[in-house]
Order: sequence, then C-alpha cells, then structure tokens
Amino acid sequence: MDLKLSPEDEAFRAMVRSYFDTEYPADILAKLANGQSLGKADRQASERALNAKGWVAPGWPREYGGPGWGITERFIFDAELERAGAPSVVPMGLLYLAPVLYTFGTDAQKARWLPDILASRTYWAQGYSEPESGSDLASLRMSAIPDGGDYVVNGEKIWTSDGHHADWIFCLVRTSSEGRKQQGITFLCMDMQSPGIAVIPIITIDGGHHLNRVVFDNVRVPIENRIGEEGLGWTYARHLLSYERVSYAHVAGKRRQIENLKRHSAEAPWGDELADRRQSFGARLAEVEIRLDALEITVLRALAPLSTGAAPGDEASIIKIAATETAQAITELQVELAGVYASPFFPDRYRADWRAGLEMIPDFAAPGVADYFFTRAQTIYGGATEVQKNIIAKQLGL
Repeated sequence: MDLKLSPEDEAFRAMVRSYFDTEYPADILAKLANGQSLGKADRQASERALNAKGWVAPGWPREYGGPGWGITERFIFDAELERAGAPSVVPMGLLYLAPVLYTFGTDAQKARWLPDILASRTYWAQGYSEPESGSDLASLRMSAIPDGGDYVVNGEKIWTSDGHHADWIFCLVRTSSEGRKQQGITFLCMDMQSPGIAVIPIITIDGGHHLNRVVFDNVRVPIENRIGEEGLGWTYARHLLSYERVSYAHVAGKRRQIENLKRHSAEAPWGDELADRRQSFGARLAEVEIRLDALEITVLRALAPLSTGAAPGDEASIIKIAATETAQAITELQVELAGVYASPFFPDRYRADWRAGLEMIPDFAAPGVADYFFTRAQTIYGGATEVQKNIIAKQLGL
C-alpha cells in the first residue's frame, strides 16, 4: 500500500487546512478548545458551514449533493477536520441513514428527506437497541402492525443517542414473527412529533444527557415511510452498520489526543520520586501510538472498496474493536495523568464559565475524565465487541 500523497492530494490538504484555519466558525472551535460541550444549535451551525462549502457529506455520491471525492480526499478531509479540533457531523442522518436511503429508498423518499439531511434542517435519531435485547439486535420485539395505510407501532427503544433533539427517528421494527429472527424486521422512519412517542432521558456516568429511552404507544406511521421492502430491514441494517463501524475510527482525533497527552505529560510535576512512573507512562503512551498507526492502516484497507461504490465489508468489525480498544486506552492514560484531579466531578460544560471554582484543576482533567466514562460505552454501542468477534470468527470459518 502506497501511503505517499500525490502533489494534487497535498494541494487538496492545504486547501482544506486553510478552510478550517480561516473560514470555519471560530466560535465553535473556541468552545471545544475551552472544554465546552456543544449543543444542538452549535452542531447545526457547524454542519451548515460545511454544507455551504459543499463538504458536509464527503461520502455521498455527487448526484445526491456530495462533493464527488475519492477515498483519499475523504480521508484527508476527515483528518484535517479532526486536526483543527472541529466536531464531526452528527452521524445519524448524514452517515447512517443517508446511504440506506439513497441505496434502497424510493425517488419520493430521497426527494423528501435527503435535502433536509444535507442542509441540517432535520435532526435524526437511530432506534435499534431495545430493553432485554442486549447486543442481539435480531431479537427486537417492537411491533409494527399494518392497519389500512399505516403501521401501528408499539414498543421501546433504548440508548437512543440525541433522541431528545431529534425531529425524526429511523427504527427497526418487527412486522412478522415467522421464520428466522432476522426475518420479519422492517426499516421504518417516524416523525418524533407523532402522537404516542415519549422520550425519557438517560443521564450517563460522564454526567451528560446523550442517551434516551423512547416509548412508542400505538403510534401510527404511514406505510410510505418504510424504506425498501417489508421484512428486509435486517439487510438494510447490515448495510448501515458497516458504515457506522468504519466511522468510529477517528484516527486523526485520536492522534490529537495523544499529542495532548504528550504535552500535558511534559508539563506535569513528576519529580524525581516519580521518575519510574513517568517512564512507564511514556512507554504505554508509545504503545498506544503504535496501535493507532495499525488502526490507520486497517481503516485505509477497509475504505479501499468504497472507491468502487461497494459498502465496507465485515472487516469493519476489526476496525470497531481496534478503535474501541484504542479509544479506551487513550482515555485511561488521561485519567492516570489527571491523578488526584480525576475525581468524578461533572460541571455543566455547556457554559463558557464552566471552569469557575475549578481554577486549581488542570484544564484537561474534567473533559478527560468525562471522555473516560463515555468511552466505556464504546465496547457496546454500534455492536458489542463480543458480537464483532463472532462476525470475524465466521469470516475465518471458525
């Protein structure tokens, strides 16, 4: 694999880097540099700025509003976005639903939803996991019963990211219990303002409100909101999850975290009595950096088929595991470096003055601890590590 960039690619990198340095909203970068959490309005402002440049959907085909970039350009763009410290796009609509929609949806559905996703006029949530189903997604029980021109939907979804912000939600629902459990699952889109939908917050251990439980009580959903054929939702879900698992890598963002760890470690008051601990910390940091290099190569290999229009294959499971383990290893080092300041305090980081009263605590400590707790969930969301290992084992014929 030739990892050297051509002069044209280097020119593209310089153009993207210049955009983030001079044109991208500086207030959003400043908030993140200050350790603040971004709200819905901030994320929409970021996406609209990227859309004005034509860059909010790097992976979309040109015919649907994408920039028509190749794999190398997309990889460079993602790296420069993360290098600049800008937020990734909210993935539910742009990264997860859109490929399913423009691959399997009707022309009417594409015209109805894709422009609003591209312009960040609608905020989407993903309704997959259910109580008592764990990582066995195929065991879902939320029912959708045809009734005239509608489905009547009953059940619950859980761990629904940003469900409290969402205008729409795409769900896997059960339309039949016959045959294998993977059969009878249908892919359905619902307006979150529909009567019978209730959103219950879940406050996570990092102190944030990212997740929700969503209850559906006799919700009527037009059959025209179904993507593809009834009973083929499992097929569409596998297509979506392959994109989701590749998107977890965030190599450049992890590299930025490692550079910050190096800087904070160099500034830390280790003293002679902690020389051995400092040496051990540096060795483990170097090991994580090597693992990140390996992850980057694996991502490049997995992305190569996309140049032909194919979806990522089961190698996406390898990326999901490697990205999860690397993310958790990085945040474990963040907590260790924070030391006694790693106590689980969770100030309201949506405020610009969130550090008030915490001036004696290192700047990286509170965000680092929050990152640590949040990445504990990465072993589960998007497909648990155990499930990914089973997928890999089947590919190897084990």
